[in-house]
Amino acid sequence: MEGSKPFLERKAINININYSDENLWVGMSKKPYISPSFSYIPLEETLEIVPKKKQLFIGIPRETSFQENRVALTPEAVSVLINNGHEIVVEHCAGEGSFYFDNDYSEAGARIAYEKSEVYKATTIIKSAPISDEEVALMQPGQVVISPIHMPFLKAHTLEQLVHKKIICIAFDSIKDDSGTYPIVRAMSEIAGSYSILTAAKYLSNVHNGKGILLGGISGIPPVKVLIIGAGIVGEFAARAAFGLGASVKIFDNSIYRLMRLQNNIGRRCFTSVIEPVTLAEELSVADVAVGALQPVNGITPVVVSDAMVSNMKAGSVIIDVSIDRGGCFETSHPTTHENPIYKKYDVIHYCVPNIASDVSRTASRAISNVLMPIMMESADLGGIDMLIQAKAGIRNGVYVYKGMITNAPIAKRFNFKYTDLDLLLAAQG
Repeated sequence: MEGSKPFLERKAINININYSDENLWVGMSKKPYISPSFSYIPLEETLEIVPKKKQLFIGIPRETSFQENRVALTPEAVSVLINNGHEIVVEHCAGEGSFYFDNDYSEAGARIAYEKSEVYKATTIIKSAPISDEEVALMQPGQVVISPIHMPFLKAHTLEQLVHKKIICIAFDSIKDDSGTYPIVRAMSEIAGSYSILTAAKYLSNVHNGKGILLGGISGIPPVKVLIIGAGIVGEFAARAAFGLGASVKIFDNSIYRLMRLQNNIGRRCFTSVIEPVTLAEELSVADVAVGALQPVNGITPVVVSDAMVSNMKAGSVIIDVSIDRGGCFETSHPTTHENPIYKKYDVIHYCVPNIASDVSRTASRAISNVLMPIMMESADLGGIDMLIQAKAGIRNGVYVYKGMITNAPIAKRFNFKYTDLDLLLAAQG
């Protein structure tokens, strides 16, 4: 019919424009034409599976060993975690070494425990000092412990108990971030490098029976000679502090790259050399301060300064062995304490405190807390520490005991324990 023709044409036009509308197909004798340039393939709807958040129960014990003054989580970090639904118990006086008091933690929402055993009922223990024998006895099977490692103090029977209880142990000084660096090590290294020069200045003064030398020197008097062994972060910040005080600085390292990077970072030319025994011995014999800042190799710092080299140093000169927590790079070094930080050998003052950053504990505590708090938040978002370990290679790098297995090769080799590769283990489980 002529009158219906415009209607049919109009309907056909609508179909070509919106052929998916089934209401326009009603009453038609022919199926609509669909251009070959289109494809009509039904797609499955995909939904992102969000892991179920897990409430954390974190315990922060008071440190009673290793002359530790730092605390792993500050009240500000505790407040953030509690406001996100997590439970935190803090042992009485845990933060006093860093001038954080019980009232600060209770106001942040934490529960204060007056018995250490109460703290160790938490599923995750966060410490600023290595695990002691007393604490291992209080630990519950299957707990998670995040703390540093001091290799010279690590004992075989402590590891055996951790393995027996199937505890997950994470060394926070071995945790890597997404850029592949060690954030806590870097922060502590910056502190240790700067503080090592301030410590050397202290022991050069008469107050501590030193030679009575001002480290920076003044007009008309030659500057103090500072020798730094190691061009890593500790060496860089020791050099910055020494230059800032006006000292003459010489830096040794076996990596040309690190020496170049250090000079570039501090923005000035200075004496640099590879660690060659004859040159090193000559420079040590005229140095007023020697800072040991070598990086460890397989968990142990190589000894590059022999007993004979130290015996030829000037009387009253100062050795600050920052690398003593991994064995030290001076043959004459052995660990000391904050109560008795120095000793003399060949009339050379040795300062060999392992946790040197603990002398400026509030700064160090904030630096540690700034790293650990986001890790705890991410752990909760992913569903717990186990899920975090599986998801983050940088966290796996810090795991040295995992549910009854030693997963750190240098530690296993040192104590002659069986070593298990954590990556392979998780891949087999997954």
